[in-house]
Amino acid sequence: MTLDEVRQLQQKKFRDAAGCFVVEGEHLILELQKALTRQPALAGARLFVTPAHAGWQSPFPTQVVSERQMAKIADTQNPQGMLAVVPHWPAPAPQPGERAIYLHEIQDPGNLGTILRSLGWFGGYRCVLSPNSVDPYNPKVVRASMGAIFHVPIELDVEAATLASRFQRIACLDLQGAPLSSSGFAGFDCYLFGNEARGLPREVLAALKPQAFTVAGGGAIESLNLAAVVNMSVYELNRERA
Repeated sequence: MTLDEVRQLQQKKFRDAAGCFVVEGEHLILELQKALTRQPALAGARLFVTPAHAGWQSPFPTQVVSERQMAKIADTQNPQGMLAVVPHWPAPAPQPGERAIYLHEIQDPGNLGTILRSLGWFGGYRCVLSPNSVDPYNPKVVRASMGAIFHVPIELDVEAATLASRFQRIACLDLQGAPLSSSGFAGFDCYLFGNEARGLPREVLAALKPQAFTVAGGGAIESLNLAAVVNMSVYELNRERA
């Protein structure tokens, strides 16, 4: 892969065509190397480093580039001198006891990255994305995930209509639902969360008939950030699981 081709991976159409994406910085590359033991497909990654990092110990083929070349291929304004091109890999099969977090048309890269980070922290979750959701391989998502993108199974372009055949018990977050503290909140296989501005479409709710729950608040403002709602929900699920 040429440096020009690496630079093009900042755009989704080129990421889709090449079947790979970019991660930058020491922390993310360490997480990539850690994930290699569980995801053999990651062995196809390639590392680019500046001369200051030429001695980096890596299982991946490594190419040394100049500071100027790194600045051209990196997405960040102040590159850390390390960048990897990573192939896409298939989500592993669901594990016993695993729960699914379904995100319908989520749009904000920071929200998705934050959600992945929380799912990776607690473990035992997979992230299922509807069509028209933000690309999880967007550089902003990857950075916000802090490496969790390598540890959380992610499914792309999953239609809501297919969930009923996969999950017997489905819940959703809605302003009119029961509190998260309700005893039954932990008894579901899949949890639905809607778009940041529009929530879940009526047709999805009508077709799946999920049990509704809500984050109880004081009513001073009308809504919560989507990532905050998911994070609180996952925390509550983990607390009940413990």
